[in-house]
Order: sequence, then structure tokens, then C-alpha cells
Amino acid sequence: MIYRILASLIFSFSLVAGVVGNATADTKIVVGGKKFTEQQLVAEMTTQLLRANGYKVDKRADLGSSVLRAAQENGQVDVYWEYTGTSLITYNKVTEKLSAEETYKKISELDAQKGITWLNPSKANNTYALAMRKVDAEKDGVVSISDLAKNIDAGKPYKFASNAEFFSRPDGLRPLQEEYGFEFERKNIVRMDGGLTYQALRDGQVDLALVLSTDGRIPAFGFVVLKDDKGFFPGYALTPVVRTEVLEANPKIGELLNALSSKLDDGTIAGLNSRVDVGREAIEGVAKAFLQQSGLL
Repeated sequence: MIYRILASLIFSFSLVAGVVGNATADTKIVVGGKKFTEQQLVAEMTTQLLRANGYKVDKRADLGSSVLRAAQENGQVDVYWEYTGTSLITYNKVTEKLSAEETYKKISELDAQKGITWLNPSKANNTYALAMRKVDAEKDGVVSISDLAKNIDAGKPYKFASNAEFFSRPDGLRPLQEEYGFEFERKNIVRMDGGLTYQALRDGQVDLALVLSTDGRIPAFGFVVLKDDKGFFPGYALTPVVRTEVLEANPKIGELLNALSSKLDDGTIAGLNSRVDVGREAIEGVAKAFLQQSGLL
């Protein structure tokens, strides 16, 4: 009798354990992303990769930066790709200048206290940058932001296209101007959606534009990025971040995303961005092709 009861308990435990074990792969994972091409690409690659490995995924890839971060802290988004510098300055309010390695270590420690785990950073550093049309930069003798500052201080009026977020960020326009000792006249600052700054610069509506350094439109449109010779912008390594609770329940997610992260660098992500923004290819197709070429699908 005791033997039969014990055997029944062992069988029941094994059954439950099996169900729990399968549930980790069957759990719905919410994948987030921001409102621009690069973010939508990595969100789609993450979605396809997780689905191919048995996970159910709910993708929400059109969120504002602050909204997305808050959603992860509140448990509404499980995984997305963030930039190290954004977490350091915008979310954790760290103002000291740190190296790329120091930045990653600092944010890993700070965000761990908020239930967020930073996985392995990619080699894609998508920092903010200022860009000009190549022909104009050469004509004006502008190679660096310091060169730009000298020209502005000498009275040359540059019309600057910026997104609204950079205009007000703690690592944005005002401290950039303070660091380099120049100031745009208010009438020469044109705020617009981030994706439109490239078109405005290409079409000659502005003289200078805020860009993201891995955007494929920079070489496609004949822009040059001005050297940040004072090192104002911190490193912005593109990195998968996961809610710690979800990662502990699904450790394979960490393995999968670390494998994907290892495949990304500046040239690779710029090429993928260009296929979407310049070549007008569908994000889903570009993401799938890259995963297949990388041996991840």
C-alpha cells in the first residue's frame, strides 16, 4: 500500500515537473522596441529567433524610449535592446564620464537592483552624432564639432534639424553646446521626427542634422559625421536587456540573445538599416535573411 502511494506520488511529481519544464518554452515573452528602424529590426530578429526556439512572443516594437523602459520596469515588457549610454545618463542619471567598459559595468549593477539583466553587449555602437552634407562640410572646412563651433561663433548661421527628445535630453543639445562653447540661434533649430532629419538634410532644408551613427542613410545620402573630438557622447552599445525574473525562468533566452548580439557590429547593423530605409525592403524579410545567414535559424 505504502509502495503504491509512493509510486503514485513520484509519477505525479514527474508529470508536474514535465509540465513546468515545457511551460518555460511555452510562456509568452513580450518583446519591445523603439520607434526607429534599427530597433524594429532587432525586435523582429528577437521575435523570430525566440519563436523558432519554441517561445510564444508578443511583439510591441513602436514605443517611445522612456515608455519602453518604464514598461520593462513595470513587468509589461520582458526583453528589448537598449543602449548603454541611454541607461547610464537618462535612466540612471549618472553624469560622470565613463569608458565603454565602465559604463556597461555601472549600468549592469544599477539595473540589477531594478530587476533588469544586461546580456552581452554587441559591437554596434549607435551613438548620437551630428552630420552634414559632405560637399558642405568640405567647403566650410568642418571635420569636427569643434570646427562647427568655431564657424558658428564666427557668425555663420547653420540651420539644425533635431528630434524633440535630443532637444531636451540630459545628454542632448544644451549640454552639447555648453561642452563645445557654441549656441544655435533658436530660429535655426528645427525640431522634427527623428526619421525626418535625414531627409531634411538631404533635401537642403537644413545645414546640419542629428543622426544615429549606425544609420544606413548616412553613406547613402552622402553625409559625413562630425568627429566628437571632446568625447561628449558616451558609448551606446546596442545590448539585449531582459527582466531578471523572466531570464531565470527561461535561461535559454540569454543564450539565444547573446548569440545574436555577437553577430552585430557597426557595419552590419548599418547595412541592415540601409536595406530597410534606402532599399525599402520589409523589416521581416531583412531580419529573417540575416538570422539565416548567421546560422541562427
